[in-house]
Amino acid sequence: MDTSYIRNMVNVEKKGIILSPTENDFENNGILNPAVYQDGNDVHLFYRAVAEGNYSTIGYAKADGPLNIVERLKRPLVVIEHDFEKHGVEDPRIVKIEDTYYITYTAYDGINAMGALATSKDLKDFEKKGIFTPPINYKDYKYHLEHCNQEKLNPKYYDYSKLFESIGLADDKQRLLRDKDVVLFQEKINGKFALLHRIWPGIQMVYFDDWAELTKPFWENYLKDLTAHIVMDPKYDFEVNYLGAGCPPIKTEDGWLLIYHGVCETTIGKTYHAGAALLQLDKPEIEISRLPYPLFSPTEKWEVEGVVNHVVFPTGTAQFGDDLYIYYGSADHKIAVALVNMNELLNELKKHA
Repeated sequence: MDTSYIRNMVNVEKKGIILSPTENDFENNGILNPAVYQDGNDVHLFYRAVAEGNYSTIGYAKADGPLNIVERLKRPLVVIEHDFEKHGVEDPRIVKIEDTYYITYTAYDGINAMGALATSKDLKDFEKKGIFTPPINYKDYKYHLEHCNQEKLNPKYYDYSKLFESIGLADDKQRLLRDKDVVLFQEKINGKFALLHRIWPGIQMVYFDDWAELTKPFWENYLKDLTAHIVMDPKYDFEVNYLGAGCPPIKTEDGWLLIYHGVCETTIGKTYHAGAALLQLDKPEIEISRLPYPLFSPTEKWEVEGVVNHVVFPTGTAQFGDDLYIYYGSADHKIAVALVNMNELLNELKKHA
């Protein structure tokens, strides 16, 4: 394995595991990838809880400060309710915009993995709003892609459609475009919701006034001009296969700080790293800079060995002064935390603008 890119120009302190599976049936096979909402000293964690058979729901825990868990529910907070999520409510992210909490998550029905929404006013009761990502199969997806500017389009955007063509499933009406890692910005931008999402292999941006706009015709037009919506594509060795939005972007004077994941294929299989980038404040679809190396990588035993080996998967943050705590799934089995200094990270990112 070539580890030459696994170097750290930003000091990262790994604080270790803060949540592990329990004997409770809903989370005895793994807990990972938490959505994080900070309210003063309280850190609320809404985590993916995995039961036998790889069925996922969302569990809940609360920390007093960044690391001290003081409360944890013994049953899931958000459960499987609909056919479109009959195999899992996975990998949530959370933001509060105005007076509403928005949880975006991956709805998995055993075949399709698509973006879905639930909302709450109190962090206790969540109302499912359904799927909002493109309800489009791979044959139609390829047709729409062919309308894009091909000179600007990474050829990897065709890989999934080519794969399903090769096995005769591209025209399958039940097999829909995978759209994961759906992450809202923590405020509206120019009066609109701003959402990052991941159509393999990159990160794209969509703006909208109302969730009801995200219809099939909306997405068909969007895909015909997909190159105009791409925020980040694979660029460096550690993310050469694909990347995806991780934590909700953090607003700073220097731009929106995005902590994301990048994936590379090695002799030991896929390895997931944490990356960092800066996006323009008023137009976050424009990348200012990104680190040309991982912010951190799987090096500890709990990151290298688990349900899926060699994985760090950041999904939420909490900030205490200049200390930025990054919460991440560790080898798809436990939840761990890494600590970085916000000023140090921003200064390093600015060197790569």
